[in-house]
Amino acid sequence: MAAPMTNDQSCFFALALGVSFLKCLLINAYHSTDFEVHRNWLALTHSLPVPQWYYEATSEWTLDYPPLFAWFEYGLSHIAWFFDKEMLVVQNLNYASPATILFQRLSVIVADVVFFYAVKECCKCLREDKGKDLLGKPSFILTVLLLWNFGLLIVDHIHFQYNGFLFGVLLLSIARHFQNRHFEGALLFSVLFNLKHIYLYIAPAYGIYLLRCFCFTQSNADGSLQWRSFSVVRLVTLGTIVLSTFAVSFGPFIALGQLPQVLSRLFPFKRGLCHAYWAPNIWALYNIADKAFSILGVKFKLLDINKLPKASMTGGLVQEFQHSVLPSVSPLATLVCTLLSILPALFRIWHRPNGARGFLRCLVICALGSFMFGWHVHEKAILMAILPLSRLLYTVRSVQKNSQQLPIKIFLMLLFTIFSLTSLKTLFRKGGALLNPLEATYLLGLIPLELICEFVYPLTVWQKTFPFLPLMLTSVYCALGVTYAFIRLYISLLTCSDNTKKIKTQ
Repeated sequence: MAAPMTNDQSCFFALALGVSFLKCLLINAYHSTDFEVHRNWLALTHSLPVPQWYYEATSEWTLDYPPLFAWFEYGLSHIAWFFDKEMLVVQNLNYASPATILFQRLSVIVADVVFFYAVKECCKCLREDKGKDLLGKPSFILTVLLLWNFGLLIVDHIHFQYNGFLFGVLLLSIARHFQNRHFEGALLFSVLFNLKHIYLYIAPAYGIYLLRCFCFTQSNADGSLQWRSFSVVRLVTLGTIVLSTFAVSFGPFIALGQLPQVLSRLFPFKRGLCHAYWAPNIWALYNIADKAFSILGVKFKLLDINKLPKASMTGGLVQEFQHSVLPSVSPLATLVCTLLSILPALFRIWHRPNGARGFLRCLVICALGSFMFGWHVHEKAILMAILPLSRLLYTVRSVQKNSQQLPIKIFLMLLFTIFSLTSLKTLFRKGGALLNPLEATYLLGLIPLELICEFVYPLTVWQKTFPFLPLMLTSVYCALGVTYAFIRLYISLLTCSDNTKKIKTQ
């Protein structure tokens, strides 16, 4: 006879069912072009032989995820066949019948079961204080912050993607490292990387951590490395796990001689420095500075307006462009900047690992560093830092804009924000104010920014001339906040005290 569920388990399942019900209510909501992207991938993996997958170009939304995700789409396509066969025809571009919408939405909702399980495993790693009421328990707060994450709901269940499933694999990998099940953690991350290659950015955190804290089995009394403790067996086992995963994923395409073609799809550098909707990172600030310098240069007759490159970076197009005054940024430059931004964090966990918590801090720094300095970063990539950061019981915000569901998005954002602030304030009530005056002022500044961009600006004469100005203002303002958070988090990583004691949770 099964044991009865505890109060904590009941609350978890209630939260999981509640958010699943909300996702079902959003089935008929607006969806972005990513809906057609994934429909096309269902069609091409189902209808075409494997050698044609990474060459097919009937649709502009060509397959640009690693092979393991292509096989995931292939598996889904066999279920999609029972809903509507027409969605699996490659030539049926922008096909979105009610049955197609239902299937694709349900596929995301069902795939989120992986995310639910991962959140539950992460909660097991937390240290609970007995006697605390439910709302003050770290596990309850973490469950809400992850399962009901506003950004993830918007990106997956309105915009449309499978981030919940992918982040579930990531969080489960992190949980396994907290549980000292390092082989499983390495396998899960290797699978994740072969599902979506954006996780390459956090691979250095995994590599350094596993080498330092797992392949080297002992440290000296002062925390420094004990070189004689190196385990060749562990290193070889980890290497076997990683290489085997890549062999399963890329092996067929290597055998077909298609590896260069696959890589050209995975890393399309012709897309340009910034996404059409600027991510709030250092390049948004760089772009606006370049624009300001060019305006001032023309005004003071230091620059010839006829010799300046066209301002395509504000035109909402995904393409390469040249800066007017500041040096144009190449993919190599962004790579160097990204590596420089994460090197101090990697150096820190090598010399003072601080266990799984130090690894998690480094992982978040790597995610934020890639977001701040990466090439062609999408604004939703901030979730790669936010969700692991929630494991540290701290949260940031990433807001996706679309006017058709604006009231719903504002309502969800307010609920999530209010809960985040009140719960974290309860959890850290002994640590003083949760936000300092500067941080509180910045967050309050988002209110007039949203009012201006959504309600005031559309009524002005500039709406037709400069349609992307509201997006630019939002990106620049948010870039200031993300940059501030990145610096504060880095300071926290580099100044935190070492903890060499072995404990179950941090």
